[in-house]
Amino acid sequence: MPFLPITKKEMTERGWTSADFIIVTGDAYVDHPSFGTAIISRVLEAAGYKVCIISQPRCEEDYKRFGKPNLAFLVNSGNIDSMVAHYTAAKKRRSDDAYTPGGKSGARPDRAVIVYCKAIRKIYGDVPIAIGGIEASLRRFAHYDYWDDKVRPSILLDSTADLLMFGMGEKHIVEIAKRLENGENISSLTDIKGTCYAVKTKDYKPMSVKECPSFDAVSVPDEKGMIKYAEATKIQQAEHDSVRGKIVIQRHGEYIVVQNPPMPPLSTEEMDSVYSLPFMRDYHPSYKAVGGVPGIEEVKFSIIHNRGCFGACNFCSLAYHQGRTISCRSHESVIDEAKKITEMDDFKGYIHDVGGPTANFRAPSCKGQDKNGACADKKCLAPTMCPAVQVDHSDYLELLRKLRALPKVKKVFIRSGIRFDYLIADKDESFFKELVAHHVSGQLKVAPEHCSANVLKRMGKPPIDVYNRFKKRFYELTQGMGKKQFLVPYLMSSHPGSTVNDAIELARFLKREGMHPEQVQDFYPTPGTVSTCMFYTGIDPITMEKVYVPKTPAEKAEQRALLQYFKPENREIVIRALKKAGRHDLIGTGKNCLVAPLPQKNIGGKKVPQRNTKRKSKRR
Repeated sequence: MPFLPITKKEMTERGWTSADFIIVTGDAYVDHPSFGTAIISRVLEAAGYKVCIISQPRCEEDYKRFGKPNLAFLVNSGNIDSMVAHYTAAKKRRSDDAYTPGGKSGARPDRAVIVYCKAIRKIYGDVPIAIGGIEASLRRFAHYDYWDDKVRPSILLDSTADLLMFGMGEKHIVEIAKRLENGENISSLTDIKGTCYAVKTKDYKPMSVKECPSFDAVSVPDEKGMIKYAEATKIQQAEHDSVRGKIVIQRHGEYIVVQNPPMPPLSTEEMDSVYSLPFMRDYHPSYKAVGGVPGIEEVKFSIIHNRGCFGACNFCSLAYHQGRTISCRSHESVIDEAKKITEMDDFKGYIHDVGGPTANFRAPSCKGQDKNGACADKKCLAPTMCPAVQVDHSDYLELLRKLRALPKVKKVFIRSGIRFDYLIADKDESFFKELVAHHVSGQLKVAPEHCSANVLKRMGKPPIDVYNRFKKRFYELTQGMGKKQFLVPYLMSSHPGSTVNDAIELARFLKREGMHPEQVQDFYPTPGTVSTCMFYTGIDPITMEKVYVPKTPAEKAEQRALLQYFKPENREIVIRALKKAGRHDLIGTGKNCLVAPLPQKNIGGKKVPQRNTKRKSKRR
């Protein structure tokens, strides 16, 4: 099956004079099941609809390429939030974009969903517009925007769209399509699960709902407004469950944003059906002239076997987007995709990943989750694992064994997240042993994130001793098999709750463990997460406790430098941070010290620290 049309010529070659749906996206067109646009377009095609794609439009003529759609425009920013795509955690502009032809930044606008929708409105007036994808999903209520440093209203209102789809959209879009085809107006589609719509306050008919504090209340940047924002976050997070979730509303001046309960996740049969669609598994051939689309390289020979994450770390948006309930594909479906991969011309024998949000989840966390939903008042794995969690890797292990046995397959790696606390809790070590023996490509990435109990609590991560037990056993198994393999820990600096003393504790932990991280991620306050609420309000919305938040560039730089205390260029800033914390004992040449004192020189008979006095030359 060929790529779907991205030009008028490709549309007419199919014998079409118009499209039922036109998808406008901030990404290049990559027809691979790791890309949301590819999935939604193929699902609609399989349902019998004509779909065209406008990728990264820049001018009015781009939007006019296919004319007005018969049913609706569908708009997304791409695989990631457009602001995250453009800016680092330090708010510096990125020069690259893995989802753009040639990998160069600048092809999509900031706040792409809003820009695209407003351009469509200007050209086509009241044409139906539905928005979806990660940018729309996580901004569906009033949300703190890190780049504006203020609370913005629901993106549904900002964009002027008619309908917002949150979460994974296969079920939503088919129901929307059928009802639009049957003549319903998009404004009447107010009962579809997994969607949000806006209604004027004067037209709102009271119903059984959970009401969040209003946009007016949560957007005031004072203590009262912060408390209201935290209360709203708690409600939104608690009700994001397809089993027990209620309708949630939030007033925005003369409008009320209404969120219907989440759409139930796909069944195994439904998920198999989606991944059996005729994806080309590559970028559109028109991009070859500029070097292709870099984002395909990470996923071209990878397989997604599950969705959802009951780990639900506070800084991660996946649970709020996909939900905490696990959906998974059948072995047959995964193996069929693997066989297709092995027939690709450039396949070298290596399946790069068999994963998902958390690779080693293949079932609900406990027996009650399918019937009762995920618990609203506690997490499955942190701060300690719930006794009801059923730890079982047998199904995943069986799947991996089948994949390893396929002709043309040399290795099957696992490169997406392994939840190590879930793994180490398994009394049967069969999976752990085979993971080490067969599925590590030299390095295994895991995410302890920190070592401070206080910071880990705010992150929603397990205590550091759990990671230590996992690490010890990993290296025991590795050495016992005569292999040279290493753990690569993800670490985060400046997360809410982290003081300079917590950063020092982590630096000392790294020194004891002989770890020298080459990369450290500053906490990035992306929309829709519990941790972002903490960053903005200084309140943990789950407990309503006050939380210390490192916010100034200077303090963030100190915490980041402490995690890389061993780098010569960080020496001065580490010393400054240690002195500020009163930890002069860690400045010296002893085995427990983090950094040596600055060299001294004589000035007027007095010894003073010799700082780096090199200056950049000024242009005249």
